[in-house]
Amino acid sequence: MKNVKWIFVLYSFAALLAMVGIGVAVAFRSFPMIFLAILLLGAIMVMGFKKKRAMIEAGLM
Repeated sequence: MKNVKWIFVLYSFAALLAMVGIGVAVAFRSFPMIFLAILLLGAIMVMGFKKKRAMIEAGLM
């Protein structure tokens, strides 16, 4: 674990916050907020996977 890729740590914390947002939205019973939090989680995951693929193709991983 010498080479920590800090960008992926940030992506994981952002995804975690989106999941917390889903929980908060469920607690408030706000369907639009649930939908937006799920979309945000999906967008964060897609960005992370794209970044990983780009780094693998560039030989950085």
